[in-house]
Amino acid sequence: MIEEIKNLIARIDTFNITSQDDLEKFRLTYLSKKGSISDLFAAFRNVPPELKKETGALLNKLKEAASSKYEEHKIKLADTEESFKGDLTLPAEPLVLGSRHPVSLIRREIVNIFSKIGFTVAEGPEIEDDWHVFTGLNFPHEHPARDMQDTFFIEKDPDIVLRTHTSSVQVRVMENTKPPIRKIFPGRVFRNEAISARAHCIFHQIEGLYIDTNVSFADLKQTLMFFAREMFGEKTQIRLRPSFFPFTEPSAEMDVSCTICGGSGCNVCKYTGYLEILGCGMVDPNVLEASGIDSEKFTGFAFGMGLERTAMLKYQVNDLRLYFENDVRFINHFRSSY
Repeated sequence: MIEEIKNLIARIDTFNITSQDDLEKFRLTYLSKKGSISDLFAAFRNVPPELKKETGALLNKLKEAASSKYEEHKIKLADTEESFKGDLTLPAEPLVLGSRHPVSLIRREIVNIFSKIGFTVAEGPEIEDDWHVFTGLNFPHEHPARDMQDTFFIEKDPDIVLRTHTSSVQVRVMENTKPPIRKIFPGRVFRNEAISARAHCIFHQIEGLYIDTNVSFADLKQTLMFFAREMFGEKTQIRLRPSFFPFTEPSAEMDVSCTICGGSGCNVCKYTGYLEILGCGMVDPNVLEASGIDSEKFTGFAFGMGLERTAMLKYQVNDLRLYFENDVRFINHFRSSY
């Protein structure tokens, strides 16, 4: 038996293992329950007592040699064969890049357009007080915009509201800046409205303010015409309809020719061929005086538009709700709009 053990140790040393099949064959031959080493341990009980010590030491040496060789080659083969089974000559998989949200794209484009004619960006808080949202903008106390069905008020402090327009930033700028003022104010606003294809309780605005000496309504019209044609193309038509806003006088609403239907009429433009995108007007003298600006010396105009509504025209999307549903399939349409 001693000679048989010595022969097995020699065969284990010379056993060539180069693959997983060789490794498995080695395990079955020597280390499995039906392998040679198990048979020798079973026969060990029949060894004469005077030979048990020598034979037992050789058996342990045999088992240790087989186990060590098996573990060593198992690790080597795992590092070489199992770590990578692909074709290293293939090109790498392309990285999928994210997309900018269409509202962010529109905001950036509008900012760039107005920056061409000297407007700079100013921002303010979304949680505001009554003065900056209403009183400083000439809203009378009985105005419906102050009602809870139109505005989100903070229950514990009725003087605090979620701003309903970025005009509140205009007040802050007028309070702290001496004319001339030429600013635009992008931001998120909130109104207590029913959600539909054309309206949402959360949306984004960008407003503009220009105050200087001898500013006229003609300046306002030409500024808005420049914006509309830069945004929607040289063939874009605009129309100004008389309107009323507490903070401007005279006031108007501006429509642009509908890019979704080409002016033929659709559900978005209510089959008129035009879509309202902004309100505008000359800054009311009361607003100037409330912020400490001399209305006898300075005049100005203001305008404000919804970014989602502008994006509807720009990208021909006919449902405002799509901008808030975080559907990656929708966002991916704007991947090439960087």
